[in-house]
Amino acid sequence: MKTRKIENRILTFITLIAGAIWFFPLYWALVTSFRTEERVVSPQAGLLPDQFVPDNFVQTLTNTRILTWYLNSIGTALIITVLVIISGMMCAYAISQMRFPGRRLLYGIVLACFMIPSQTLVVSQFIMMNQFGLINTWAGIIIPQLVVPVVIIVYKQFFDAVPKELKEAVLLDGGRDYTLLFKVYMPLNWGITTALAIITFIGAWNNFFWPFLVTTTESKMTIPVGITQVNDTFGVFYAKLMAVALLAAMPVAVAYLVFQRRVTEAVMISSGVKG
Repeated sequence: MKTRKIENRILTFITLIAGAIWFFPLYWALVTSFRTEERVVSPQAGLLPDQFVPDNFVQTLTNTRILTWYLNSIGTALIITVLVIISGMMCAYAISQMRFPGRRLLYGIVLACFMIPSQTLVVSQFIMMNQFGLINTWAGIIIPQLVVPVVIIVYKQFFDAVPKELKEAVLLDGGRDYTLLFKVYMPLNWGITTALAIITFIGAWNNFFWPFLVTTTESKMTIPVGITQVNDTFGVFYAKLMAVALLAAMPVAVAYLVFQRRVTEAVMISSGVKG
């Protein structure tokens, strides 16, 4: 028992140290964002907060297009989330519950998507979006992000686990596939749907690489891409850069705190599938 207590204390100490190391950059960004530029580069600037100057946040909101970037991020992330969940659910239902030629081949293609890094498709996707005239549009940002194989796989595993007697009972009552999917199966998996929707939304919100390639005007940029333009507005001013970074990260941080349990479930689900 004594040995176990010592081990628990050591693990607790290590966890606290790791948490402090992880939290320090966030703490330093917050402290820096409320300082003046002169104080940030001053040798007397310490680790403890010694100023509270909200001007950096005010100037960021008034002198940049961050509100437009917020709107673009919210709009594209919501559309991506809704389309990914609905299409993934319908595809998984078809693979799991319907019998048609090529069903196994289709599921094999979905599984094979895990073996192809998304970065390898960037060139062909960009050429396609350019040919369709979708550069600098929401459609150009959204369409390449609609393929999320993990959503299909998770839903298929759930549909496979639903008792066949339930399906037979619905069919005997005159129900069809639409009734089974949206009025029977969907209410049974609200927990999975919520978890997948949250993690899909966060992934779409944080996506930088593809929106960076497909948008060249500030009016169409999302938050991760827009903050790269702050240097053009302010120059190299560390306090303002930290203020912009905190404003950009705030919605995702709040969403994580509110839906922490669901996000953890989604990470465990996706990790289990990939493993």
